[in-house]
Amino acid sequence: MSDKVSRRQFAKLAGLSAAGIANPLEAAETKPAPAPRGMDSFPAGFVWGTATSSYQVEGAVDVDGRGASIWDKFVRIPGKIEDGTTGDRAVEHYHRYKEDIALIKELGCKAYRFSVAWPRVFPDGDGKPNPKGLDFYNRLVDELLRNGIEPWLTLYHWDLPQSLQDRFGGWRSTETCKIFGDYAGYVAERLTDRVKNVFTLNESGRFVQFGYGLGIDAPGVTLPQAEVNQVRHNSALAHGLAVQAVRAHGRRGTRVGPAENIDVCVPAIDTPEHVRAAEIALREMNAGYLNVIMTGRYTDAFLKYAGADAPKYTDAELKIISSPVDFLGLNIYAPQNYVVPSDQGAGFMPLPIPKSFPHMNSNWLRVAPETIYWVPKLAAKIWKTDAIYISENGTSGDDVVTPDGKIYDTDRIMYLRNYLAQLQRATAEGVPVRGYFLWSLLDNFEWVFGLNKRFGLYHVNFDTQVRTPKLSATFYRNVIAKNAAGA
Repeated sequence: MSDKVSRRQFAKLAGLSAAGIANPLEAAETKPAPAPRGMDSFPAGFVWGTATSSYQVEGAVDVDGRGASIWDKFVRIPGKIEDGTTGDRAVEHYHRYKEDIALIKELGCKAYRFSVAWPRVFPDGDGKPNPKGLDFYNRLVDELLRNGIEPWLTLYHWDLPQSLQDRFGGWRSTETCKIFGDYAGYVAERLTDRVKNVFTLNESGRFVQFGYGLGIDAPGVTLPQAEVNQVRHNSALAHGLAVQAVRAHGRRGTRVGPAENIDVCVPAIDTPEHVRAAEIALREMNAGYLNVIMTGRYTDAFLKYAGADAPKYTDAELKIISSPVDFLGLNIYAPQNYVVPSDQGAGFMPLPIPKSFPHMNSNWLRVAPETIYWVPKLAAKIWKTDAIYISENGTSGDDVVTPDGKIYDTDRIMYLRNYLAQLQRATAEGVPVRGYFLWSLLDNFEWVFGLNKRFGLYHVNFDTQVRTPKLSATFYRNVIAKNAAGA
């Protein structure tokens, strides 16, 4: 994929910009914040974890009855994957999960976020389940618990069964949404005796726009904006149906919520006027997914901007979409928009990102540690949530194996140290961030970049599958041990 289109830069692509928005954010009250703590540590009980996703790590795509996913087909289209690789083998987590869980334990992590591959459990998306597919996740969960690691399950991390794409057009149809609800209920009934936290869909903002709008991701189709907006609405409906299914079929006490790559809006400077502008922008730039999930309505500004391209929906669907959640998962990497106040339109104006803005070895991954301070702070106020988890944060790096066999990834340590310091600042001020999942445990198949971008704390030799801890693994282990960013 060209760096001209960034991995998580969606403001312009999502069809909603500041221009023409004329509905300022309504005053939003939030629950009283706890008394500020000292700045020296994270709160007691803070959840430290790491994360992966099924297609990126498991491999074994034709083992034990797994069906094909849209990514299995997409990676075989010439030119779609930067280095021509596939997830067929990935990092063999399906066979090496015990080894990888030992690495999680070595870090001191008490939580692991993984995703269930829908086509492992239902090869065709629906119909007859595949017992061997579910057996893998039973073994995975049991091994995590034996090692004192809490499993956090994601129901959907992009590997839609190809059969549903062929039969219904994937997320273009509400039939897929209903089937997803059935799948969610099946998984919840069988795993929530041990899994207490469930994410529904990962990064609707990415897989909708890039998969159905731009054709960059699987399934690689390019739809008119009206249909893209409808697909996004359907993904929100699928989220709501999954929440209801987890409530109906999961064990008592199971918690559920979304994990979204929120369209990040940061005040350019810390003044009341700039903060207010960023608050308005955060709500409106996320009006098509997170806001409707959290409030049960599309904002007037979103509907006005979309015009004839607005999604079609019923009041009953909005009620399902806004089924109450227990937490909000936010994937936060880089700012999409720095925002200043404006006396026109909605009261905010996004600024262009200068070409000289610092970034990691992925050009889209701009280094802006304040992002992870402002986003949860504003989100907690806008959507009145008292439980936020950073469901992804991390960076690719220019990882080099030195002659002594080690990887001194000081670039990643710099990134993590600064972001975690800002996150610690937020929790010290009472922002209700309850945990953090570092992306990623392992170098893996990084979607359209193939094996070219490495996000892991552990280096993987893709030929031998040998795992080697990077210096950042030691850094993160120290952070967890100290419960503080200053490691």
